[in-house]
Amino acid sequence: MGLIETALDYVSIKSILIILGSILALWMIYAEINDNIRLRRLGARGSTRIKSVLPFGLDVIYEQIKSTMKHKNYEVFVKLLNNAPFYTAEGRLLRRHIVMTADPENIKAILATQFADFGKGEQFHKEWNEFLGDSIFATDGHLWHGSRQLLRPQFSRERISDLHCFESHLETFFKAIANGGVLNGEEQVVDVEAGNGKPFDISELLFRYTLDVATDFLLGMDTQSLTTPRQPFADAFNEVQRVQNIIARAGPLRHLVPMASFRAGLKVVNEFCNLYIERALRLSPEELASKTKSDSGYTFLHELASFTRDRKVLRDQVIAVLLAGRDTTAATLSFVFYELGRHPEFVRKLRREIEGQVGWHRTPTYEDLKSMKYVQNVINETLRLYPAVPFNVRTALKDTTLPRGGGPDGSLPLAVLKDTAIAYSTLTMQRRPDLYPSSSPFSEKSELADPQTFNPDRWTNWQPKPWQYIPFNGGPRICIGQQFALTEMAYVLTRIFQRYERVESFMVGEPKLKAEIVIQPGDGVTVALWEARKGE
Repeated sequence: MGLIETALDYVSIKSILIILGSILALWMIYAEINDNIRLRRLGARGSTRIKSVLPFGLDVIYEQIKSTMKHKNYEVFVKLLNNAPFYTAEGRLLRRHIVMTADPENIKAILATQFADFGKGEQFHKEWNEFLGDSIFATDGHLWHGSRQLLRPQFSRERISDLHCFESHLETFFKAIANGGVLNGEEQVVDVEAGNGKPFDISELLFRYTLDVATDFLLGMDTQSLTTPRQPFADAFNEVQRVQNIIARAGPLRHLVPMASFRAGLKVVNEFCNLYIERALRLSPEELASKTKSDSGYTFLHELASFTRDRKVLRDQVIAVLLAGRDTTAATLSFVFYELGRHPEFVRKLRREIEGQVGWHRTPTYEDLKSMKYVQNVINETLRLYPAVPFNVRTALKDTTLPRGGGPDGSLPLAVLKDTAIAYSTLTMQRRPDLYPSSSPFSEKSELADPQTFNPDRWTNWQPKPWQYIPFNGGPRICIGQQFALTEMAYVLTRIFQRYERVESFMVGEPKLKAEIVIQPGDGVTVALWEARKGE
């Protein structure tokens, strides 16, 4: 101890800092040389760099966090790829390698042809563990495969084609529309005709509707959120996602993100999930075994509880299905109404098809929904402009390459070191003007030929090339609930436009793209609906 004290008498704090700084600088130089050697071995030929002014890419990290809080993620993603050939660039943020891409060939490699080279990775799991745990969205390998096998039976064609769950909540939804908002209890009396032309936020009602459907279909007991004005779970779930997205954008600086509201929200979310878990665990293994997948009351939670009694496993999977089952469908339908509210011509075409296929009073069957091409076109066009998960990330699980992004013109393979984060954006890719044919079914002067413009008619004579339209991702990790979501959206649109003939929008300009985990209109969607005249 005396030796240390003597040394400190001769060494100042300034000297210690200089020594430590020199060691850090030498380590960074060594790491840089080592990385360059590994990159050359992979055949690196140079690439477009993400522009950064401050050391360690601190300005890029700051801009990403700020853009997340102001709902400008799309604009910043495009800006960072400005002039990058094949929409692909690379950089380093606090010594971590990162690649940003909106190139279909690179995304195809990440999700399919080089699937084994890329995964969620340890860093992603660490950043998202408190929220998503070991669920399907945060794991690789056997954990991911096990989760997918558990989910698969719930989304069989037999289960999806039973439309009763969608219909059972629609009358409450229609009452809430007429009321101009959420109902104050199931027994509230509502004058349905008085709702004509009454402005309301349809996005809020859609999120409540899909929550009720998801909890009913997947967990066996709905939340009745359409008749419960105060919904602590929904508020908490939204706040957790908001903060989680900032954590993800902050990268190495994530420990500086305030976590109080995140932890408080997570507590509410976990308590909500425990209500369902307790209900499932009350059934003995014998009682669960007596149930079959063909039983109407058999749910995803029964399947889980028969597989494991581990509360953490149950909780993690419930979180995953709630995130996928509620948010993606409600957000997409919200954008449908944002666009239809300013395009009455598409509403007329939609209703014309509905009239011809099912009429104004019969509830549609699964086969009806599959036959209605224009309904599908409206949904496809919405998912083209507003893919449910607009930004995603994978991690290189080993030293590898991507097909494009290397070399002076970006046409050569891009070397990617192990642990590099690959940020890819379907939102950016699906809006790229260069991926659309110069000759279109529309006049070149028509704004409807613009890929940034909502136009379901484009799908009549046009189909995107493979991997240029992937709103549900692709490859082995393609969304397992894709058909459930498409069926629910088609059913809801059909039933709404059987009843209502006109939509008036009270929104101004382009929607604010609130992209946390799932993209949604940042200011809601205020519209008014008019019921069709009798006999129409």
